[in-house]
Amino acid sequence: MRAFLVVIDSVGIGGAPDAGSYFNDGEPDTGANTVLHIAEACARGEAEDGRSGPLRLPVLDGLGLGRAVELASGTLPPGLGAAPQGLWGAATESSRGKDTPSGHWELAGLPVPWDWHYFPVAQPVFPEALLARVREIAGTEGTLANCHGSGTVMLDRFGPEHLRTGWPICYTSADSVFQIAAHEESFGLERLLDLCERMAPMLHEMKVGRVIARPFVGAEGSFRRTGNRHDYAIRPPRPILTNWAQDAGREVHAVGKIGDIFSMEGIDHLHKGDDAQLMQHLGDLVDNSVDGALTFANFVEFDSLYGHRRDISGYARALEWFDAELGRLLPRLRKDDILLVTADHGNDPSWTGTDHTRERVPVLVAGRGAGALGHVAFADVAASIAAHLQVESSGSGRSFL
Repeated sequence: MRAFLVVIDSVGIGGAPDAGSYFNDGEPDTGANTVLHIAEACARGEAEDGRSGPLRLPVLDGLGLGRAVELASGTLPPGLGAAPQGLWGAATESSRGKDTPSGHWELAGLPVPWDWHYFPVAQPVFPEALLARVREIAGTEGTLANCHGSGTVMLDRFGPEHLRTGWPICYTSADSVFQIAAHEESFGLERLLDLCERMAPMLHEMKVGRVIARPFVGAEGSFRRTGNRHDYAIRPPRPILTNWAQDAGREVHAVGKIGDIFSMEGIDHLHKGDDAQLMQHLGDLVDNSVDGALTFANFVEFDSLYGHRRDISGYARALEWFDAELGRLLPRLRKDDILLVTADHGNDPSWTGTDHTRERVPVLVAGRGAGALGHVAFADVAASIAAHLQVESSGSGRSFL
């Protein structure tokens, strides 16, 4: 009896009842729907870069993805809607945010108990005391950027000056984050990580959710991020799913950025890499993890490489890749295992702006038969995983199993 909780980052299904209160470039998220709009673009022949034709997700759709989109938003995506062979439903978030920590904390049983601090959409965005602390720790005379922006744009815009001056690139987004980009070689990776780690307490006190180290390499015109990103996140203030399992003596594995999101709370083993490597880790855990183990995985590239960059073809390719890999994993589950696929928010690549979109998310369960779950809460995911593993839960959710 094991549990695999797999978050496909930003794969929203529309229909959030409060989407009108969240914005991208001044426009409300009302009507945003990541899966539906990708499927519609594919059906129109508008997602032909590296793939072709309708969106093909036979495994996810067989678990109930198409029906979950229809439940969440009232529209069945073209090419989806097979008779579900798994448990399926749509989850609605109660936390006030459309970001990684809010979604993951609530999926782990803890709705965020405060309002995150967001930096204003203005320039400059950061208080002088914050940047003075950056300069003090880094030993530099200045900082760069001090604005909202996409990471790749920040590298193109400020990377050359960073190489000339050695000044850190400090920026934010619509999320509750303080991000520092620096060149791994000229600035130094360990120096960047030390800077972010030492800045984190000040920012966490402000209720900024994460300080993110964004290392990059290359020369002007060819800068690129590396895989050495590190998130310094606020620790959850109360026990979460990983703690519940660990405290009950269960082995807990974190795959991807789960360890960063939860500051390693309740986690025994950490497995990192790009999404292809993470899939290998997940496969190894399906084959080899011990009875009673919890594996909590996040696949981030849907969000980081395709959602924020508004790349519909790339997002469709990533979904089809994941679907094929999931099809190889499911037959290897043991009797009494469950594998639950969900998401933490949306990031509709057809939408205005470059930020996350406020959406409901799918809940697709393999290993417990077939049936409709209806509308559930994010926190119900944690309660259900705990119920399956027969460990005590202390969160706000209720098991739907």
